[in-house]
Amino acid sequence: MAKYKLDLHDIYNKGAKIDQALNDAVDHCAEHRIRELEIIPGKGSGQLKKKVIRFLEQKHIKAKYHRMDKDSKNFGRLFVYFK
Repeated sequence: MAKYKLDLHDIYNKGAKIDQALNDAVDHCAEHRIRELEIIPGKGSGQLKKKVIRFLEQKHIKAKYHRMDKDSKNFGRLFVYFK
């Protein structure tokens, strides 16, 4: 099963770049039929993770994937699964 990883540590404080990176990653996975996207917002204060979740819950983005899971063992990681 193919997997794609997006690490947001380098751009954690650049709002527009975060949205663009997330959008590019979701589009890339959908176009190339990649089943799983691992997003690493990091642990920190949790604000970046909340921003990522809000981004993923937008209707036009949510239509592109099947489900989203939070890693129960690592607070700083999310998984997005595609159809």
